[in-house]
Formats: sequence, C-alpha cells, structure tokens
Amino acid sequence: MSKRRDLTQGSIPLNLLNLTLPMMLGILSMVAFNLVDTFFVGKLGKTQLAALSFTFPVIMVIFSIVQGLGIGATALISRSYGKKDMEKAQRETTDSLALSVIIAGAFVIIGLATVKPTFILLGASEEILPYVTEYMTVWYIAILFVIVPFVGNSAIRATGDARTPSMIMMFAVIVNAILDPLLIFGMGPFPELGLKGAAYATAISRAMTMVLSITVLYFREKLITFKIPSWSVLYGCWKAILFIGLPSGLSRMIIPLITGIVTFLLSKHGESAVAAFGVGSRIEFLAMSILIALSVSIGPFTGQNFGATRFDRITKGIKLSNSFSIAWGLLMFLLLYFLSERIALLFSKDVEVVRDTVLFLSIVPIGFGFRGIGQIVNSNLNTLNKPIHASAIIIIQMVFICIPLLYLGSEFDGIRGIFLAVTVTYISGGIISWVVNRKVLAKLSHSMSNVS
Repeated sequence: MSKRRDLTQGSIPLNLLNLTLPMMLGILSMVAFNLVDTFFVGKLGKTQLAALSFTFPVIMVIFSIVQGLGIGATALISRSYGKKDMEKAQRETTDSLALSVIIAGAFVIIGLATVKPTFILLGASEEILPYVTEYMTVWYIAILFVIVPFVGNSAIRATGDARTPSMIMMFAVIVNAILDPLLIFGMGPFPELGLKGAAYATAISRAMTMVLSITVLYFREKLITFKIPSWSVLYGCWKAILFIGLPSGLSRMIIPLITGIVTFLLSKHGESAVAAFGVGSRIEFLAMSILIALSVSIGPFTGQNFGATRFDRITKGIKLSNSFSIAWGLLMFLLLYFLSERIALLFSKDVEVVRDTVLFLSIVPIGFGFRGIGQIVNSNLNTLNKPIHASAIIIIQMVFICIPLLYLGSEFDGIRGIFLAVTVTYISGGIISWVVNRKVLAKLSHSMSNVS
C-alpha cells in the first residue's frame, strides 16, 4: 500500500516532523555506515585510518552531485504531486533513474582514470596512497549501486513518504556492519582483505538497496514506466532536472570542497591531524543529522506547496526550520565541547589524534546551527526553481570567505586556525542564506498576491 502524504494540507510543524523523523533515522543510518567503517578500519592502524580519511572529501564531492540529481528529481516529482498530475510524476521518475545510470557510467570511467593523481593532489603520502587506491578502485566500480538508489529514494520521498527510504538506508547499514569485520579481518570462510574489505562491504550493501528502491518504485508506487518517451520529452525532463541538479550539486560541494582543502592543509601537520579530522567530520555528520534530515524534508514540502501555489505555507515552514536549526546547533556545541575528550578516545588511543580531535570538537560545532540554515535554504531555493541564487551564495562563501581564511588560519595558527576558518565559513554562509531566502520568498509572495 502506498504511503503518500499530501503536504499542502494540515499542520506545517506536523508535516515537517513526519518527514524529518524518518529521514533523520535514514541520515543516522548513513552516519552509522561511516562510523562503522571508521571503527573497524581504525583497528587496522593509523595509516589505514588516515587513508580512509583521504577518501572522504572525494566521495563527498561525488555525493554532492548525486544529491543535486536527487534534489532536481524531488523538485519535479513533488511539484507534479502538488498539481495532482500522477502521469507526469511517473514519467519524471523513470527519466530521472535513466539519467542517474548515465551519470554513474561517467563517474566510473573518470574515477578509475584519476585515482592516483587526485589523491596525490590532496597530499596523500607514498605510504598512504596504495591503501587509498585499493579502496577507491572498488568504490568507483560499484558507484552505480550508490547513485541509482539515491535518486530512487528521492522519488519516493517526493510523494511525502520519508519512512520507506529511511528503512532502505537502515537495511544498508545492517548489511555493511555485518560484512565489514568479516571482509576486513577475514573471519570464518571470508578472505582477509583489509581496507579493500570495507569497500566490498559498501558495494554489496548498496547493491541490495538499489534492488529494494527499484522494487518499491515499480510495484508499490507505480512510478516506473517502460513506455519509451519522445526525445523532446526526455530532453525536457533531463534539462529540468539538471537546471536544478547541477547548481544544487555545486552548492552541495561546499562541505566536501572545504574538506578537501582542509585535508590538504592538515596533511602538512602530520597523519594525526588528518586522522583526527576524519573522526571529527564523522562526528559532525552525526550531530548534524537532524538538520540534514530537515533540509532534505524541505524539498518535498516546498515542492508540493509550490505546485499548489501555497507560498504562505512555504514561508512559515522555512521560518520554523531555521529557528530550530539555531537551537539545535547551540545544544550540539555544548554537548560536544564538554564531552570532546571522551568522544575522541572512542575512536583512537593515539595521544596526538585525540588531542586534535578534541580541538576540532571544541571549535567547529559553534557553526553547526548556521550550517543547518544554509542547507535548509539551499533545498528551499532549489525546489523553488532558484538554483542560481543558491549557487551564488556558495560561490561567495567559498571564494571570498572560506579559501582565504583557511590558508590564513593554517599559516598563522596551524591546526587551530584551520578549524576556526571552517567555523567562520559556516556562520557567514548561514547568515547570507537567511537574507537571500527571505528576499526570494517575499518577492514570490508579493507576486502571488498581485495575481490574486
């Protein structure tokens, strides 16, 4: 039975809550996915842990583009739901999945051809590079299993059903958690593959989620059709998705791009700093999970209400979400600040890694609430068909604020200066996003009042 939800009616807080809570469970499962990998790889040694940390920014760049595709698909499909045009929603879902397969193929070719030069550029040493290469080679080959279910889950979420995608994501975590120790350490009949075993565990678990996602879309939601569209219809759909997806993917690159630059700068301060940043980034993802879930939930909420021309509901929903983001960010900062050493010791007993992890957790969480606002606004602007506005915010944030501060911070205050630069970037991005979003919504509301 379909679990679609009409987001153009009923309580706004309740609608957002019903979307966000299941999505948060899904986000937490993604965090758990990364933490499980980090936990088991950390037992292999500091070098392997550092190698896994080097892969994080590259994987996040790819995920940013994939997220852009998901946001584009969600925007189109949710608007069709808001207009009650189910046939169009089916066509858009099918064409979105076809586009994801083509993009996955491009990533496989480009990724495998650029593994070594990419990570040399990021600062991977000769000792770390072989571990990075063996992990990413498997990961790139299996990238289809990452992209297709992500876009598929976005389509399910556009219907107002956040629970099913979250359950699919949780299933991936369980499978990965079972396979990780078996393939990394070679338990029972399984071979000992080390870091490569973590990559194989990821590939197998993601493949299973792809099967589940496609099954739900085809049999339950009836959102996949085998009717071959005309080129004009296919081109129109892909163009509409990419109009939102490409700028959105660019804007979503703020975190992985920062991560890549930070990793490069930290590599000059030693493996311990890189390893600590890898641990800190995963803890950050955990702390931000509810805000990430909320920002994802804004897509279907805004999309359906946009299709139904209910800008009053969109305005109230964003205001409520931004207020919650600031409150949650403050709570996370206080918790991580006072528990920083205990948390760091869970992932490493190395004195230097613990020291640098504590430093990260004492500084960067100050900006979490503002980072949340940036993500919420980003999702809202893209769904409102304003991807250029969203991209402009990120370009200003990256080019004029982040990059200069990172290099200045590294030069004058070392590791601490780098973490301070990240924090200032989050805060400034949140403030700029809030101002731009307020003006866009005011203009749209004014336009609708003039029409009526």
